[in-house]
Amino acid sequence: MSANDSIALQPVCLQVSTFPIVSHHMSKNLMSASIVAALLVVWLGSGAFGENASAAAASKTPDGAQELADLRESKLSKVRVTMASAEARTRTVVLRGQTDTKRMVEVTAEIAGQVVSRPVERGMQVTKGQLLCEIAVDDREVAVTEARAGLEQAKIEHTGNLKLAKQGLLSEVAIATSAASKEAAQAHLHRQTLNFQRTRITAPFDGVIENLHLHSGDYAMPGASCATLIDLDPMLVVAHVTETEVEHLSAGSMVSGSTRTGRSIEGQLSFVGKQSDPVTRTYPVEVTVANSDYGLRSGLTVNLRVALDTVYAHRVSPSLLTLGDDGALGIRTLDESDRVVFSPVEIIEDGAAGLWITGLPDTINLITVGQEYVAVGEQVKPLFIDMAQDQIATR
Repeated sequence: MSANDSIALQPVCLQVSTFPIVSHHMSKNLMSASIVAALLVVWLGSGAFGENASAAAASKTPDGAQELADLRESKLSKVRVTMASAEARTRTVVLRGQTDTKRMVEVTAEIAGQVVSRPVERGMQVTKGQLLCEIAVDDREVAVTEARAGLEQAKIEHTGNLKLAKQGLLSEVAIATSAASKEAAQAHLHRQTLNFQRTRITAPFDGVIENLHLHSGDYAMPGASCATLIDLDPMLVVAHVTETEVEHLSAGSMVSGSTRTGRSIEGQLSFVGKQSDPVTRTYPVEVTVANSDYGLRSGLTVNLRVALDTVYAHRVSPSLLTLGDDGALGIRTLDESDRVVFSPVEIIEDGAAGLWITGLPDTINLITVGQEYVAVGEQVKPLFIDMAQDQIATR
């Protein structure tokens, strides 16, 4: 063997000599990993087995069963619950509207002439037939006297013609002509009498003078407004209700409520609209309220309640309301097994003390605190609250 051959064989010998070393290290790593994995499996298995074994052993004794029950109960979510009972409540429809005058008219002149008197002022209460404005008589009284004399002459002529007709001295045409003259004279007198009466502009009904448009010395033309007269007794309350509320209303129902200033009012539902507003989709309603002292003004904000029927309802805080999966409004209660139940409700009244709701059993276990942290169907640990004594008692 030459020197070159010995050199060429040397790396081969090195490779052969190192292979067992690498294999040896890899085997040691695999063995270490296998041992660690085996220990981990044993540890996990021993824990589960130990727990199951402990639970099984504990369940064989009364004290152990109680401990197990306590352990499970300690993992339940805690909520505060109160036992609520339904109360008889009158179902009502709330009307929010404003007062309005039953009628308001512009009292106008019917003839031309100078205003010689206006004995009323703004805000005065007037009665039907009371003088508001007076227009100069001028020659209207003379015209009435002249028309009356003309009528007397026509009557005499017609009476004479009838006597001549009985004697056959006058034709039927002449009789008809004299009768027409008599009727014309009578109509002329009536016209002149009306013109004379129209010099006095009077109130057409009891009311209050809201505004004045003519003063003494003004020249009034036919159609010129003398005063604005409003009728405040009875007063109307005008409101709008939804399509759901209008189904419960009927004319003649008694209504009670108050103004924003605190004045109590009572009345009767006098009108329920049949045609909805095209924009708001609400229906107009009117309530007639007695106002003999004129204490109610037009335009006041009013809250009224229409009593319907008596139902049993629960009073709850608005914060307890929640939405179900289908979007229905409701509350969360507990059943006999302390599981959370969603109960849909209907609001019948919204007051300062809370909401009155229906659609529930007479007695319920109402979750008052923690309802937002539990799910429907979840079993919980209730802490019952005595609302009267503000005490907590677990069950």
